[in-house]
Amino acid sequence: MDPLLAKTIAATSGATLTALTMTPFDVVKTRLQTQLPHKPSSSTVQTCRHALNPPCVRSMSSYAPSMPSTSNLRATSGAPASFLLRNGAKQLPEDLCVCLYEGGSLRSQKVTGFWDAAIQVARFEGIRGLWKGVGTTLLIAVPSQSAYMITYDHLLNKVVPSVLPTSALTPLISGIAARTIISSVASPLELLRTTLQSTPANLASPHTLSSVLASTRSLVRSQGITALWRGLMPTLYRDVPFSGLYWASYETWKSTFRTKYNRTGAPYEFMSGAISGTTAALLTHPFDVAKTRRQALVLSQEGVPTQTMRFLAKIARAEGVGALYAGIVPRLAKIAPACGIMIASYEGVGRYFMRRDD
Repeated sequence: MDPLLAKTIAATSGATLTALTMTPFDVVKTRLQTQLPHKPSSSTVQTCRHALNPPCVRSMSSYAPSMPSTSNLRATSGAPASFLLRNGAKQLPEDLCVCLYEGGSLRSQKVTGFWDAAIQVARFEGIRGLWKGVGTTLLIAVPSQSAYMITYDHLLNKVVPSVLPTSALTPLISGIAARTIISSVASPLELLRTTLQSTPANLASPHTLSSVLASTRSLVRSQGITALWRGLMPTLYRDVPFSGLYWASYETWKSTFRTKYNRTGAPYEFMSGAISGTTAALLTHPFDVAKTRRQALVLSQEGVPTQTMRFLAKIARAEGVGALYAGIVPRLAKIAPACGIMIASYEGVGRYFMRRDD
């Protein structure tokens, strides 16, 4: 088999497996990053960041006994904070608040963290809610991730060595260059995926592929084609250093396992990928927050600072430094196995086809 075809099949297999298993982590991460609560005050109850600002509740215990007796009170856009306070709503402690879309109504649900958010999404939107956007992810992430892996491999083994022979920086440079190219090309598609996974700004127009495409066409008409690359800079701020750090670390760990411990194969490639992905994610996560927020807001026509560092500073001032690490748990929960699965599948499937040809 042609080496390029073998690598393409290997990259596609790894990207498909990663997309199918990791999409729920992406959905929850997007919700936690785009629907953080406003800080409570003496005159308001907590709300999620949403155009309709529904009050954030957990259960009937959040309300006075005079409120309707249902197993789970659904917060709708028509219940103002003043009404809830007059009727005994308790002020909630500052915490995470996630918008949930259920059958034409919006519920703003208080959650304690990643796993609780995942449970609430599944509870109110069904298990399918955790895989929202998976079809688009397969259409977007699989080709872009496959192209990224093949581009990195080509740069690592052909292009960069011809310029910097036997350089220890080869994986770092190759990773940075590959990610810059692929992220720039795929940015409009990433905008679609992020919007699909966030909650809709208008309940009359829930986020479906057709509605998002219609909003995108309207955006292009009003703001021009360059609006599709809104969020590219924070994406590059996040992905370019992530890619460089990841590949430099991965090649180092793989070499360490091979030379120091005489260990090779899929388990050690998985561990090398997981460790490297976790390290890179921790260092670049604030840019992931900026990228997600900007792309989730772009179709709602809300204004956000165009400069990434200024946007991050605004988030930190308004919500605290901790907001820059919103969604870090689901991202790490995704990154570690995703990087391990992707690289182990890529290397393993590639070796299989190479051995079969031999």
